[in-house]
Amino acid sequence: MRLVVGLGNPGEKYARNRHNIGFMAADEIVRRHSFSAFRAKFSGQVAEGSIGGEKVIVLKPMTYMNESGRAVAEAATFYKINIEDIVVLHDELDLAPGKLRVKRGGGHAGHNGLRSIHAHVGEAYARLRLGIGHPGHKDQVTGHVLNDFAKADSDWLMPLLGAVADHIDLVFAAKDADFMSRVMLAVQPPREAKTNPSANADENKENN
Repeated sequence: MRLVVGLGNPGEKYARNRHNIGFMAADEIVRRHSFSAFRAKFSGQVAEGSIGGEKVIVLKPMTYMNESGRAVAEAATFYKINIEDIVVLHDELDLAPGKLRVKRGGGHAGHNGLRSIHAHVGEAYARLRLGIGHPGHKDQVTGHVLNDFAKADSDWLMPLLGAVADHIDLVFAAKDADFMSRVMLAVQPPREAKTNPSANADENKENN
């Protein structure tokens, strides 16, 4: 059994914030894999389903970001889920918008949601770092993360969320490199090779 945790802040006014990209990714997993509807449980919202034949619990803590660990600990304890089988989806300032990295264990890098999870269950969980970019100065960080995504961000945001949902089974299988490659391919599909007009002209001459 796996526990997938999307991080964010509850409430309509936060719904489109950059800080809530973890909630958005969790919602897309639930939608694409036809999970049960979310219901209130463990100080959060919980949906259940299966991916690749494995039971998966998706959790969105409703405690606000800096208390996320409480909900994670409650769910992990109830379902007897090992910390290594927890995957956390969260926003990442140090990655450009649309970029993604998988990290297992290690520090929380000052992220309040991760800091809380570290305090409640430890650090040996997997995390999907979903890039939202950095505003350029630390004094602008709060405003940046608590502002909504721009309309133009949909060009990379929707493909990113969809690809994360489609390929998250690779994270369960610890095939992190394959997962990141699949997601990046979806966000930035390869460009079609441009035709060289002069080469075509030479080829036509030879064929005539």
